[in-house]
Amino acid sequence: MPSLKEIRGRIGSVRNIAQITRAMEMMSASRMKRAQDAILAARPYADELREALARVTAVIGEEVDPLLARRPMRRVGLIVMTSDRGLAGALDSNTVRAALRYIADLDGSPEVEVITIGRKGRDQIRRSGVPIAAHFTRFGDRPTFGDVTPVARLVTNDFLAGTYDEISVVYPGFISTLSQQPTVTRLLPVPRPEELGAEEAARTDEYLIEPSPAVVLSRLLPHYVAVDLYRAVLEANASEQSARMIAMRNATDNANELIGDLTLVYNKTRQATITREMIEIASGAEALGG
Repeated sequence: MPSLKEIRGRIGSVRNIAQITRAMEMMSASRMKRAQDAILAARPYADELREALARVTAVIGEEVDPLLARRPMRRVGLIVMTSDRGLAGALDSNTVRAALRYIADLDGSPEVEVITIGRKGRDQIRRSGVPIAAHFTRFGDRPTFGDVTPVARLVTNDFLAGTYDEISVVYPGFISTLSQQPTVTRLLPVPRPEELGAEEAARTDEYLIEPSPAVVLSRLLPHYVAVDLYRAVLEANASEQSARMIAMRNATDNANELIGDLTLVYNKTRQATITREMIEIASGAEALGG
C-alpha cells in the first residue's frame, strides 16, 4: 500500500495536470469561437464562387483552360491537413486514416505523393512509408488567405507542369463542436459544372460575361483553387480547436475524477494508519500495566 506522502504527491500532480488542461480548454474555447465564425463566414463566398465558375464554364462548353484538363491518372498529389501540436483527441489520426484509405482505394495504379500541412500528419504519413513531396507547418490560429496562396500556387504549377495528373485534399471537415468528419475533395482538375452542383449553371442566357468567358475563366480558375484550399484550411482550423476543447474538457473531468478516487484512498489509508497506531498504543499500555 502506498504511503500517505506518496498519495499526497500524486494528488498534487494530478491537480496540477487538471489546472493545465482546464487552462488549455479555456484557450481552445476562445479560439474555437473565432475559428467557427471564420469558416461560417467563408462558406457562402466559396459556394457563390463555385456557382459563378459553373456558369462561366457552362457558357464555354469545352475545356479551354489547362486547369480543367482531364488526363490519365499516372501521378496523384494528396494534400493532408493535420495539426502541429496534437492534443486534439482522435482528430489527426482519423484524418490520416482517411488519407491512407484513399491511397489504398487507388490500388497502386497511380503513383501517389503526399503534401503535408501540419507536423502530426507528416510524422504519421512518414511512418506509413508513403513518399512526402513537401511539408508546410500550420498557419497558426488565424490563417489568412495570403498564408494559403503560396501552397495553392505550388500545387497549381505542379498540375500545369504535369507533375501530378490529379490533386486532392484531405482535411477534418467541421460539422459542429462535437462532430468533425474527415473529408476528401478533388482540388485539380477543377470540377465540371455538373460536378460543382451549381443550380444555376444551365441558365446561361441571363448573364453577359465581359471581356469574354475564356478570359474570365483564366482569371477565375486559379482564384477558385486558392479559395477552395483556404476553405479547407478554415475547416481544419475550426475542427482542431473544437476537438482540442472537447479533449481538454474530458482530460480535466478525468483528472478531477482521479483526484476524488485518490482522496478516498488517502482518507482510508490515513484512517487505517490512525487505527493501527491506536491499537499499538493500547497494546503497549496494556503490556506496561500487566
